[in-house]
Formats: sequence, C-alpha cells, structure tokens
Amino acid sequence: MEFAPALAAHLRAIETRDLAGFMATVHRDATVILPNGKLLTGKDAIGEFHTAWFGDPDWSLRPTVIRTETYGESALAVLSVAYADLDAEGRPYEKSYYLTLYFAEIDGQWLLVHDQNTFG
Repeated sequence: MEFAPALAAHLRAIETRDLAGFMATVHRDATVILPNGKLLTGKDAIGEFHTAWFGDPDWSLRPTVIRTETYGESALAVLSVAYADLDAEGRPYEKSYYLTLYFAEIDGQWLLVHDQNTFG
C-alpha cells in the first residue's frame, strides 16, 4: 500500500473533523505531543482529546506537506501548518507550526505511531 493516500486520508479526517476516520488511522499504542508539551499515550487518550478538539467549531488548519519519506514499513511526514482559532475571550488568532507524523505499515494499513506538534 502506498503511503501518500494514507497520509491524505489522515489529514482529510482532521480537516473535516471526522473522528471515526481519524481514529481508523491511529495505532493503539500511538503517542502525540501537543504544542503545550503535553504527552498523550494510547489510542483512548488520543481519541478523548480529538473528540473535544473536533467538537470545537472555531478552528481551522491548512497543512502543507514539506517532506515525506518511506523506509520499508515506516514513513515520516513533515508538514507546515497554518492554524486559526479563537482565544478564550473569543478573539481570533493564527499560528504557524511544524507537524511531524510517523506511521508504520501494519497488516497492509498505514497507522499513526507518533505525532509531534511544535509551535514556532
């Protein structure tokens, strides 16, 4: 299976707030490091976070793929992300940041193993 369509499906699920579609791309033992440094471990914790985040209608993001590399049964994607949201007082703000995604091909399916967000 090619990696590019799997990455596109993962990003599309985020952009459209498709929780079921997103969770179908996440490995049960995946980790996510949020921009504030918080570590999420395991599919349940990641799903809980994304349920709340996807339920917030105020944000949008535009990812641009900078680099992808496939190494056998693993793949890396580095993206530049333009993120827009509202702060706690309802004022709009924008952030640009880098996103690194690491996937593994397991039983013919590419699954997210690690997600690292870094605000610039």
